[in-house]
Amino acid sequence: MARIVYSMLTSLDGYIARSDEDIGLPVPEAELHQHFNDMMRQAPAVLAGRRMYETMRFWDNPERETGATEVERDFARAWRETPKIVFSTTLQQVGANARLVDDDARTR
Repeated sequence: MARIVYSMLTSLDGYIARSDEDIGLPVPEAELHQHFNDMMRQAPAVLAGRRMYETMRFWDNPERETGATEVERDFARAWRETPKIVFSTTLQQVGANARLVDDDARTR
């Protein structure tokens, strides 16, 4: 049986923004960022709601390969390589390496 690891700075509702929609997270130092990179590489998939997925789409941008630090480029590669399952009834489509679940997830 697979296990679900719930991590990476999320709230209990799966999102990290304040009521004004600002995420308000500091940029992690390289060592902590590398920890997140390693966690992403170990994950067989990412489960995300609409808001978290839309926030993380930042890492899909090809500019992340040229205009970032090495640890950021590494995370962008790990993010793009990891399959994503997005739970949303309002999104119409998702990007590469992502699958949209727009109905009752319990029946999947």
